[in-house]
Amino acid sequence: MNVETIQSGAGVGAVAKAVSPRVARINGVLLHGETEVLSTEELRQRGCSELLRQAAIQGGLLAPTDVASGDGMLSEAASQAIDAWLERELQLPDPSEEACRRHHAAHPARYRTGQRVLLRHVLFAVTQGMDVVALRNRAEACLLDVRCHDGKSNGSASAGFERAARELSNCPSGEQGGELGWLTPADCASEFAREIFGHVEVGVLPRLVHSRFGLHVVEVLEREGGEPQSFESVRGAVEMALRQQTYVTALRQCLQVLAGQAVVEGVDLDAAETPLVQ
Repeated sequence: MNVETIQSGAGVGAVAKAVSPRVARINGVLLHGETEVLSTEELRQRGCSELLRQAAIQGGLLAPTDVASGDGMLSEAASQAIDAWLERELQLPDPSEEACRRHHAAHPARYRTGQRVLLRHVLFAVTQGMDVVALRNRAEACLLDVRCHDGKSNGSASAGFERAARELSNCPSGEQGGELGWLTPADCASEFAREIFGHVEVGVLPRLVHSRFGLHVVEVLEREGGEPQSFESVRGAVEMALRQQTYVTALRQCLQVLAGQAVVEGVDLDAAETPLVQ
């Protein structure tokens, strides 16, 4: 069971604020160790997983003897049971031809071939137990600093970014001033690619880019736009994208309903008391 999928609707690669120690339970089942401190997002992920684990038990797909580990890790049996429960409960229609064509027309940059960007970055990696508020503050300070130099013609802009990458980046590319070379969408994590490709920005991006690895200060040095593709040639990719959108929406609604039916302590899961969640 992919916990990242559960949180897809919360924002691409979102990095959560840290929370102080507190008791968090779903129907009496503890979500953390006694001394463990989790970020808000980590706590939400564990809460969502536990809701689904309990739903799989109630649905007869997982033995009642399956025990929550307390560290957020699902047993193999629980993971398989949750997948089976979701497949049974989430009845998703196939996207219509009209919906697919509208989506393709509305997102032309997403369905181009040959897109490439030349970029460099400074990575502020998120690791277990890290103070993510302090990490974000450092990343934002770095972004402000390199943006202040961006656009200068005397070489200080390039030197400033290289220095930041060498001194601050948690990526091995920091030794080369953050240089990642030419990248295509297939070379990147999907949430990172969505923030980079399909745009026209060149230079230091005015925002932090979030990914599963952490927070990135990114400079796009050059772009190559690629060639547009006809609807017929990318029909399969369009259908897959719409199915994923539908799945994420249905999963979010399902989790809200489960939370509304559960006794939830110490974690905000946006509970809804009826199945009619819009």
